[in-house]
Amino acid sequence: MESAFWHERWENQQIGFHQPHTHELLLKYFSGVVKPGAKVFVPLCGKSKDMLWLLEKGYRVFGVELSELAARQFFEENQLKPKITQRGDFKEYALDELVIWVGDFFKLVKSDLADIDAWYDRAAMIALPPEMRQRYVQQLCEQLPEQAKGLLITLQYPNGYREGPPFSVLEGEVEVGYGQRFSIDQLESAETTVNGKEADDNPVTEQVYKLD
Repeated sequence: MESAFWHERWENQQIGFHQPHTHELLLKYFSGVVKPGAKVFVPLCGKSKDMLWLLEKGYRVFGVELSELAARQFFEENQLKPKITQRGDFKEYALDELVIWVGDFFKLVKSDLADIDAWYDRAAMIALPPEMRQRYVQQLCEQLPEQAKGLLITLQYPNGYREGPPFSVLEGEVEVGYGQRFSIDQLESAETTVNGKEADDNPVTEQVYKLD
């Protein structure tokens, strides 16, 4: 799960995790996290359509993505022309209220996120194996400003059911990882599918949490 893994996935377009539509749980719950006008951090953002919805609803969006190919495809596929500049360790793609930094999420520091009001994670935590998830959660908890609230979406399935990514994240892991920093409220848990694949006996559930 080093950076080369994700670069290869994007180069080969092995991106079953990418959804061609806005996530229904974002539509249902995000306005209850923070009101439009807020600046929203989207870690490991890929080329998610969710960012377009946030922009359309009046949010400002700041994404971070390892793959420059993903960032380029996002702008090209949506007929957008960003300004590209170098920002320290990151390459910035910017257009109006949308900014995507291409680079290593773990190199972000507090000053990079100082004006963030909220964060949205649909496919970041579940993209990482357990040991990297611990680093990811710690990085968020340490670098996000005090006022930042979150909407977190995870998957859960039995051990051995499938190989990740996406990986299963148990409810207890969310509590342990985020509980000292955030108040956690599970908003919904419902059956879902992985990469659009149906199953007769589907043990996969999707959880959505509000963290504030």
